[in-house]
Amino acid sequence: MASRPWHGRARRALLVALVTASVALPVSGAARPAAVAAPATAAPAPLGTAETSLLDARYAAGRQEIRAALDMAARHGDRRRASALTSMAGPGRTFLMFDGREGGRSVEVFGELPRARRIAVVVPGAGVDLDHYGRLRRGAEALLGELGDGSAVVAWLGYRTPAMLGPSSLTAGRADEAAPRLRAFLRELVDAVPAARVSLLCHSYGSVVCARAASGLDVADIVLYGSPGTGAGSAAALRTRATVWAGLGGDDWIAAIPHTALRLPFVTVGFGTDPTAPEFGAEAFDAGDAGHSDYLRPGSVSLRSIAGIVAGTAGSPHA
Repeated sequence: MASRPWHGRARRALLVALVTASVALPVSGAARPAAVAAPATAAPAPLGTAETSLLDARYAAGRQEIRAALDMAARHGDRRRASALTSMAGPGRTFLMFDGREGGRSVEVFGELPRARRIAVVVPGAGVDLDHYGRLRRGAEALLGELGDGSAVVAWLGYRTPAMLGPSSLTAGRADEAAPRLRAFLRELVDAVPAARVSLLCHSYGSVVCARAASGLDVADIVLYGSPGTGAGSAAALRTRATVWAGLGGDDWIAAIPHTALRLPFVTVGFGTDPTAPEFGAEAFDAGDAGHSDYLRPGSVSLRSIAGIVAGTAGSPHA
């Protein structure tokens, strides 16, 4: 009998979380994009090293895949997807990978990867897909501008993100699918640019993805921001040598979401401990007054803090 009040509180807390997300997040994040027609894609050739010729070949293959998806979207009369793909196919865009199916997956490079001394890999959260790619791109460009010369930013939309409005954003299923892909990409990246300092930036549901992939990653930092939790009870539970950082903006609605995990017979709902809580054990960084989608906003406190982490100038852990 004693366990019933606890279970009741947990269920009510998760109901509050779902209702809050439904109110706070735009209806445009609904799971429409998975229905958009797109051609099957070829597996990209191994990067090997970040030599210009190899990168150019990968970028050319990415453009070819985007144009094929654009042609199909236009034939099907999907103006929204066609508009997004037209932008992606524009001059100067550099994609290491592209797949237009199931809402879309892509890996875009900002900056000069072969000469980069520091690289940030940005992993987005729920609701980011090809139709809403602009916000991910704008954040990556702002971060590159803050970092300056000798830097590169990689926007890793390498997984089927959960819909903003739906149960998939409250469970780790999509993160479990994504984690092997993220690990494989980071191994390829580190092998290609071995002298670079690599940081993994994980926004919102992306922090669940990063947590699932964290063990054994050869990265300097794992940065969690706007996180609903990671599914791990502590930074130590991530089993990583990287410094784990966490920040939460003062205007981020996710602060109102209860950090709990309800274990049901076939699934766990919710992601547990808040990474910014002292008991989690992450290094805190100043996120200022960032809203949930504003952490990489130009001129913001959070952008400067995250750039400092990527550059390795944010201070020694536990200082």
